[in-house]
Amino acid sequence: MKSRIIFFVIVGLAVIIVIGGLIWSQVGKSGPGPLTPEVQDDVLEVYVVSALPIADWVQEAANRFNAEQHTLEGYPIHVTVAPMDGLTAKGRYEREEMDPLPTAWIPDSRYLVELVNAAYKERLGRDVFLTDGEYRARPLVISLLAWGIYDSRAQVLEDRFGEISWHTIHDAAIAPGGWAELGGQPEWGYFKLAISNPRKNISGLAAMVAAAGEYYGKTNITVEDVTDPEFQAWLGEIMSSMSDLSGGTYTVNDLALFGYTTGDAGQLLESDLLVNMQGIQTRWADPLRIVYPEYVTWFDFPFTVWMGPETSALEKNAALEFQKYLLGEEVQAQALAYGLRPANPNVPVTGEGSLFDQWADQGVMGVIPRTTAMRSPDREVLQALLRWFDLNVAGR
Repeated sequence: MKSRIIFFVIVGLAVIIVIGGLIWSQVGKSGPGPLTPEVQDDVLEVYVVSALPIADWVQEAANRFNAEQHTLEGYPIHVTVAPMDGLTAKGRYEREEMDPLPTAWIPDSRYLVELVNAAYKERLGRDVFLTDGEYRARPLVISLLAWGIYDSRAQVLEDRFGEISWHTIHDAAIAPGGWAELGGQPEWGYFKLAISNPRKNISGLAAMVAAAGEYYGKTNITVEDVTDPEFQAWLGEIMSSMSDLSGGTYTVNDLALFGYTTGDAGQLLESDLLVNMQGIQTRWADPLRIVYPEYVTWFDFPFTVWMGPETSALEKNAALEFQKYLLGEEVQAQALAYGLRPANPNVPVTGEGSLFDQWADQGVMGVIPRTTAMRSPDREVLQALLRWFDLNVAGR
């Protein structure tokens, strides 16, 4: 009798479980579907931090993108652009001080992306920016470091040394008699170098790396190279010729405004030189000439999407929509007016509105002849150069 009761209890429980399962499955079918990413106010906000040299171009493109009311999966996309120097952005990422955290970052060069990835890999064991796949960093436009030098000064240096190079600049900087000793006018005073502050503008730091490349005659610079006392003495003699107005964040702008007071020559970003060329030619009788160095430092301005969980998949894909827009032929062609070289191979450097055409007589080249490209330095090299700059130049 007792065993029969136990049997019926077990059967009853089994029936209850089956019925409960059927009821639950029906409730599940009538309930809500799969969860969708949460979107703030039904708008996909894409926050982009952009390197300073291309910020105006990116902002103009963002304004048009927003006006055209692009959508993704039915959600409108809105892009906000914040200009920020690459070194500043790198530091904020590494210290986890990016607030708000950008959906995407456009640094000056992909090696900045590699440096941030290295910092996060030590901390998280993974990259936060990808180098392959759909979300990989893609170059948007290209620029490079070039010599900008007033024509009168270039003629004197070429007559004396044969070419414009870091070695030429060094010898001009240490000439005891100044320009008069070099063959120039006594009223020119001493040679003055125009270079961006490496603490405020990545191009200034890249110029120091390029100087090291020419000094050693190689493309891959090490910590041992930049801490060598003889090299530091040589570089110090060059940097001692910087004027008080040189060494800011926007050195080329100052060159246009203040002319020789800012400097006689400098290795600066080609795009910055091009967009300021009209102002320089208008204000100063002595035209500025652009000369391309043997050791070239390229800037590729990669569009990099943050891969952390702080942004949803939908937000990441919305960032890709803006990336595709920037790489479109129409927007790429508009980059020419900003002195930038299109990354889209279907868009030529020459054409309507191209500053490369406009200033060809000043030495600007649409196609750069064969040169030696500097390799991206590692973090320790950059830190060593910045430390040297702080101790020997910034505080003088």
